[in-house]
Amino acid sequence: MNYFKRMICGISFSLVALFSTSVFAVVVEWTDWQSSTSNSALGVIDLGYEVVDVEYIGTGTHGFVETGAGRNYWTGTAYINGMVDNAPTAADLIALYGGGTVTINFSETVTDPFLAINSWNGNVVEFGEPIAFDSFGQGYWGSGYPQINATGTGFTGVGELHGVLSFKGNYDSLSFTHTTEYWHGFTVGVSPVPEPSTWLLFTLGTVGMIFWVGMRRKEQKETVALPA
Repeated sequence: MNYFKRMICGISFSLVALFSTSVFAVVVEWTDWQSSTSNSALGVIDLGYEVVDVEYIGTGTHGFVETGAGRNYWTGTAYINGMVDNAPTAADLIALYGGGTVTINFSETVTDPFLAINSWNGNVVEFGEPIAFDSFGQGYWGSGYPQINATGTGFTGVGELHGVLSFKGNYDSLSFTHTTEYWHGFTVGVSPVPEPSTWLLFTLGTVGMIFWVGMRRKEQKETVALPA
């Protein structure tokens, strides 16, 4: 195998490793909640290349909102048992109380968002679209599991349910209904996706490097030392 072929293989293996890592381990940027009223809150998700404003609005009241100070309820393995690599940010949490409808609005379209939940004990929840749990398990208040409904669009929390739901597709907003329970917390997050321009530059740089190496090898082979 010549040098040119080895270079192509090396780059190919690197790309495979890159995409494999992104498939099996996802780092999520969770909402930094910054202000609240009796039934709403505002926050931001910093994706590095852009900042997405997040708005939560509930038809019922919430118990409290943590905006970076207070107790960290996002402990335990419930949030990292799946493909998500990091638990929600400490002391950033919306603690729902009264039942009703919750709507989460994003200032920019986001792809494949995540919803982390804390202590959804006995809650009956409906999203109106197919849902999937990325993980659930041991959390701050113990452990439980989701009982998915017949349509696959909602669940009932059995025991102290802590975990992460994942949604596939592009979203400007998420909404769900929930029933009353002492308090049950949530936050929302997004995994950063490189901008198209970033992928374009990466691709062009890779192709350019392969071309340059190939030309250099060709020049070296064509250079013949003349006898003295």
